[in-house]
Amino acid sequence: MSDKYVFGYGSLVNCATHSYEPASVASLAGWQREWRHVEGRTVAFLTISQRLDAKIDGLVTRVPDDDWEALDVREHSYDRTAASDLEHALPNGADIQFYHAPADKHAAASEPHPILLSYLDVVVQGFLEHFGEAGVARFFATTSGWDAPLFDDRLNPVYTRAQRLGPNETALVDHHVAALPLKRMSA
Repeated sequence: MSDKYVFGYGSLVNCATHSYEPASVASLAGWQREWRHVEGRTVAFLTISQRLDAKIDGLVTRVPDDDWEALDVREHSYDRTAASDLEHALPNGADIQFYHAPADKHAAASEPHPILLSYLDVVVQGFLEHFGEAGVARFFATTSGWDAPLFDDRLNPVYTRAQRLGPNETALVDHHVAALPLKRMSA
């Protein structure tokens, strides 16, 4: 039996949101990251959809105790899919899967279902740690759905796995957000 691994491309890139070890960088070809409103969630989250010319960065981490059921709870509203076209440093034969919301389970983000700034902060913090500023820029460039509303909950986070950002991390997020067509909402 081979070890089980998950490829994360959003909040799972931030190791402060979980205790899955070890974590190593990877990239997935043929998929694009996008902001969507997913069934069963009140706000927009990241998912991925197939796009042949796309490639995204992320992390591969071991599923704790090979327990997919526990991870399925964290990733509710998503389907789990075997990963192919994944570049990684794991041994051949590793069982690697990822979560995504099929087209019939999501819709465009909207005012009732905005992107949470606290969630975006977590994702960017993870990309900065593992991929540097160039990786953060790639995250923004390889993600669609930026025409969604952005709910600024940074001071009073709604996202349950929110993390405190340092001043440089906050400035980096704000720099990229300022260049996007996001409509900012506040409480």
